[in-house]
Amino acid sequence: MANKHTQVDDIIETMRKNNGYATLAYLNQNVDTSNWITKTPFESIRCYLQRRKEFFRIQPGLWALTESKESVLKKFQIKENDKEQNEVFTHAYYQGLIVDIGNMKNLRTYVPAQDKNKIFLDKKLGEISSITDIPEFTYPKITNRARTIDTIWFNEREMPNAFYEVEHSTNIINSLNKFYELQDFRAKFFIVADKKRKHEFEDKIGQSIYNSIKTLVNFVDYETLANQHSKMAELFKSPVIL
Repeated sequence: MANKHTQVDDIIETMRKNNGYATLAYLNQNVDTSNWITKTPFESIRCYLQRRKEFFRIQPGLWALTESKESVLKKFQIKENDKEQNEVFTHAYYQGLIVDIGNMKNLRTYVPAQDKNKIFLDKKLGEISSITDIPEFTYPKITNRARTIDTIWFNEREMPNAFYEVEHSTNIINSLNKFYELQDFRAKFFIVADKKRKHEFEDKIGQSIYNSIKTLVNFVDYETLANQHSKMAELFKSPVIL
C-alpha cells in the first residue's frame, strides 16, 4: 500500500523545486495548501519547519532540507569555522530581506555601490534593489553620507522613507553617527542586529550626544525582521525573491 501524501510532503516538494531551500515567505506563497484541512496553513508550515527533522534552519526565516544540507551550505559558502565568510552571508541576507520588504511596500529600494554584487540567496543585491543610484534628495555632503547606509527606502517623491543599518559584528556607533547627520528628514531609522546586541544598542543610544535621535532610532532583531518578511508576503501576496 502506497504511503499517503502528507502536508510535509508538499513542503518538501516545494523546497526541492527551489534547490533544497527557501525563505518562509516563499513557502507561504508557493506550497500548495488547497487540500489542507486547516484555517491557518501558514502557521502549519512554520510549525512543520520548526519541529520536523526533514528541515533545518540556516537563518531566521530561511530553511533548507536536511537531505540537501551539504549542498546548500556549500552553495552559500557557509562553513563552521569560517567566521568572516559566514558574516558576509549573514549581512547580505538581512540586507536582502529589507530590500524585499521595501519592494513589497512599493517603495524604491537602494543598496550602496560596494554591496551591489553581494549575494542574497540566488541573486545579487543590485539585481533586487529597484534603483541603482541614490536620489539627490538634499545637499551633496549629506547625500554622500547617505550613500553608505546599508539599505534605504525612498518614496515616490524620491525622499527617504527609512534608513537601515545591519550590525552583525561592527560597531553600532558608526551607524548612529550616520543617523545623527540624517535626523532632519522625516524618515525612520533602524539598527538591525542579533537580539543579543539590544542591550549594547540601548547603552549607545542612551549617550547624551544622541539625545536628539534617541526617539527616532529603533532596534529590530533578526527574528522580528524575518517574521515581518513572511507576514508581508502573506498580507500582500507580492512575489518574494526566494
